[in-house]
Amino acid sequence: MGEKNTRLFACVVQNRPGVLAHVAGLFAGRGFNIDSLTVGTTDDPRFSRMTIATHGDEQILEQIRKQVSKIVDVVHVYDMGEVDAVERDLVLVKVNAPPSRRAEIVGLVDLFRGKVVDVGQRELILELSGTEDKIEAFVELLRPHGIKELARTGRIAMARGPKPAGDKTVERKKDAKNGKP
Repeated sequence: MGEKNTRLFACVVQNRPGVLAHVAGLFAGRGFNIDSLTVGTTDDPRFSRMTIATHGDEQILEQIRKQVSKIVDVVHVYDMGEVDAVERDLVLVKVNAPPSRRAEIVGLVDLFRGKVVDVGQRELILELSGTEDKIEAFVELLRPHGIKELARTGRIAMARGPKPAGDKTVERKKDAKNGKP
């Protein structure tokens, strides 16, 4: 069996009800796992961008890419593993922060170029964006202080520079309903 790899697929999809369920159902129906999934509208409100983090050997990842590209409402699939890309994740962490420990915690936030976004009497809510490794390191350093709550967005990515030629983009000819790509 091949080596397991983690991969990000950025998909431009029609902004319609049920598209997210259809994509998630494809993964579930074939026994593939979604490690993280983020979705948001693009600069064109007709489309959303869905970033899917998953893992498997190269054969499984290629199968995932092909299966997702066959979904009618999927306009483009970008395999972010094949391009030079910028990746980010966002975390909000509520941590115990009695007055005696605040300076130490704020020092960690500053070191990681994060933000304190809320101050309570005995807790802080912290925000940090960065690579998955940076987020993991930050969270591990906060654990001894007592994490009360944690929420992450999941990974997003964007290729550097113009869209590369030969990036395995899958393009739909035209949407039968409105005649536009």
